[in-house]
Amino acid sequence: MKVTRITLALMLLCQVVMAQDFDKNISAARSSYTSGNLQDSRFAMEQLLRDLDMAIGKEILKLLPAKVGSLAVNEKDDNVTGSGSYVGLYVNRHYGNDSKRASIEIINNSPLITSLNAILSMPVIGGMMRDENQKIIRVQGYKSILNKNANTETGKTDYELQIPMNNTLLTLKMDDATESEITAAANAIPLAKIVQMAQ
Repeated sequence: MKVTRITLALMLLCQVVMAQDFDKNISAARSSYTSGNLQDSRFAMEQLLRDLDMAIGKEILKLLPAKVGSLAVNEKDDNVTGSGSYVGLYVNRHYGNDSKRASIEIINNSPLITSLNAILSMPVIGGMMRDENQKIIRVQGYKSILNKNANTETGKTDYELQIPMNNTLLTLKMDDATESEITAAANAIPLAKIVQMAQ
């Protein structure tokens, strides 16, 4: 009970600090712009965008499932960053333990989006680049690339599913899994809500 109260108090304190930083950056950007110092105004706006990306990332973490297949979330390993520039939002969550792991990675404005969309939209390019360990599938209406990596020494198969959604890339990785397990895990992620928040 006491730990819950402390955790709640820390969460509220973080929100207050983030709001103060947000307000401080808006004020700094306005005053720098008004005084003609465009470089400082730009810097304050970049800080503002980074804070905004961080807040959005934390909200996206709340949407992610508590389990991927049978693997429980490792919240202590959650990673949320915001660059406020070229690549914006970055969210990473891990599941499982050392023997079997999974992860979800979400990147807004990912540099891979263009090349993945080219593979998915042009059958000629996709046909030339495909091999038996890669296939195109649909997940909740989004064309996606499923990569299979079979380890001949251990006999285990790992999967990576890349789902480009507008300007956001979601990558789901699962160790020692089957294709049906990774697609079921991907279908449990609320992709439409994530896209809406990450825009």
